[in-house]
Amino acid sequence: MALSLASASLGFNGPALAPSASVRATARMETVSDLEALAVKLNPAVGYYNPTSLAEMEFWGQSQEATIGFLRQAEIKHGRVAMAAFVGYCVQSNTCFPWALTTSGIMHSDIAAAGAPPAQWDALPTAAKLQIFGAIFLLELWGETSSALEMDGQKHYMKGGKPGYYPTFNILRETIGQPPLDLFDPFKLQAKMTPEKKEKALLAEINNGRLAMIGIMGMVSASKGLIVPGLDGLGLAQYSGEVMAPFSASDNLPFINEMLAFGNGGYF
Repeated sequence: MALSLASASLGFNGPALAPSASVRATARMETVSDLEALAVKLNPAVGYYNPTSLAEMEFWGQSQEATIGFLRQAEIKHGRVAMAAFVGYCVQSNTCFPWALTTSGIMHSDIAAAGAPPAQWDALPTAAKLQIFGAIFLLELWGETSSALEMDGQKHYMKGGKPGYYPTFNILRETIGQPPLDLFDPFKLQAKMTPEKKEKALLAEINNGRLAMIGIMGMVSASKGLIVPGLDGLGLAQYSGEVMAPFSASDNLPFINEMLAFGNGGYF
């Protein structure tokens, strides 16, 4: 999941800027017209297709442009997570790594023996699950923090910033010396790319993210026994648990039993 945030959103992110950069003065928020122009670049055959009125709404009393920024950020992030999830699902379905996953000596083979990737997640110790969610929370918090964005000369995506931009860890390295690499573009490969190549990579990422969202939902659906064209003949391992429930009764956490009971009523 952490890697999903680091995917190559090359079209969205320019080189890190100093706090004194003039990005704040030149930032322009996207409009429906911008979405229509982007849609043609993404898929000229389909063009702009919006069966909902989300892009015309004003979420939480914010402007329409701020709402579009939120939706664009959400799609990019979901696309990144889906790309990582799709690749991860394929790897976890076919590979068993030869090392321990926990300090208590639980091996990857022990987890892999549980079956499908969702079952492998269920087999993780509760502490491991909480650590993963804790790391995700911290990464999300850093990406949403305006001060962290401003240190790069950027703005929040609902205030004229670039959807998909993830701030660097420069200030953390200066104060505590960690982490050694940034989450986005850790090896500074983007700095060598031309603006034209960045724009092309941006369009590719959005299209790949959309396809990956369909792909991972297809994988999960097939693991639950549903017939998914193109996937039903692959022999994917079946999963009998609640794929939308991150915790199970064995985790012995507050409110989990109530959540599972709610899900068994038809919501999971």
